[in-house]
Amino acid sequence: MKSFRRLLLLALLAPGTASMAAQPLGCLIEPFRVSDIGSPVIGVIEATLVERGDIVRAGQPMATLRADVERQSVAVAASKAQAIGELRGAEATLELARQKLGRARELADQQFISGQALEQARADFEVAEHRLGQAREQRAVFAREQDLAQAQLGLRTIRSPIAGVVAERFLSAGERVEEKAMFRVAMVNPLRVEVVLPSTYFSAVRSGMTVTVTPDFPGASPRLARVTVVDRLIDGASNTFRIRAELPNADYSLPAGLRCKADLGDSSPLPAGKPPARPGSSGTDTSMRLQLAPALVSLTRKP
Repeated sequence: MKSFRRLLLLALLAPGTASMAAQPLGCLIEPFRVSDIGSPVIGVIEATLVERGDIVRAGQPMATLRADVERQSVAVAASKAQAIGELRGAEATLELARQKLGRARELADQQFISGQALEQARADFEVAEHRLGQAREQRAVFAREQDLAQAQLGLRTIRSPIAGVVAERFLSAGERVEEKAMFRVAMVNPLRVEVVLPSTYFSAVRSGMTVTVTPDFPGASPRLARVTVVDRLIDGASNTFRIRAELPNADYSLPAGLRCKADLGDSSPLPAGKPPARPGSSGTDTSMRLQLAPALVSLTRKP
C-alpha cells in the first residue's frame, strides 16, 4: 500500500513540476554597463580617435582636447625639476664650510684663533647645511609641480573607463566640451540578462544557479548564464519578480538588446569562479525540480 501511494505521488508531482520548471520565460539581453563619457575639463576637441561601433579597451584614448598651454607648462616644470645648479652650489658651499670649520678647530686647539672665530666658522657651516636642505626641498617641490603639470595635461586626453563597444559619438573635432557627454560606451562582455518570473518561482531561484538562455537571433545557440541578483520584492500588480543573470560574451559574437527565452528547467548552482558549461554537458541538474517539489524529496528519502 505504501509503495502504491509513493508511486501515485511521484506520478502526480513529477510531470507538473517538470512542466513548470521547463517552461521558457521571456527575457531581455542588455549591456552589462553603459557609460556616458565626458571630459573632466572644459576645452575644444582637437581629435576624435574612435567611431561608433569600435571596440575599446579600458584606458584607451578616445579623444584629445587642445592642450598647447598645458604642454608648455609641462616643459617649464620639467626644466625646473631637472635644474641642478642651485643644488650643486649648495653642496659646494657646505663642503667649503666643513673644511673651514675643520681648520678653525685645529687652529683653536693650538690657540692661534679666538673662540669667537671658531663659533663664526661653526655658524657658517650650519647655515650652509640649511641652504643645502632648502635646495633639496625646492627640488622636490619642482618635481611635484612637474607631476601636477603632467596630470593637468593628462586630463586633456579622454580615455574609456571600461572595455566595450562605442555605442554613440556625440561631438566632433572643433566642438567645445562643457557638460555634454562625448561618447557612450556599452560593456558587452559579459552581458546582462533580465528575466521576469512568477512569484511561484521565488523559493526556487537563488543566486549562483545557471539559466539556459536562447537569444532571439539567427544562428544563436542556447547559452548558460549565472544568476547574480534575485529581487527580494514582488510586484503586487503582476505578482512577479525579476532576476538578473550574467552571460559571458568574450568573443563579442552576441549583440546586446536582443529578446530571448530563459529556461530554468536544468538550473543548478555553479561554483564561484567557474565558467558556465555549454548546454548539454554531463552532470545531474535537478536542484530546481527538487526545490519545487519538497514533498517528493521527503518521500524519496524514506526507506
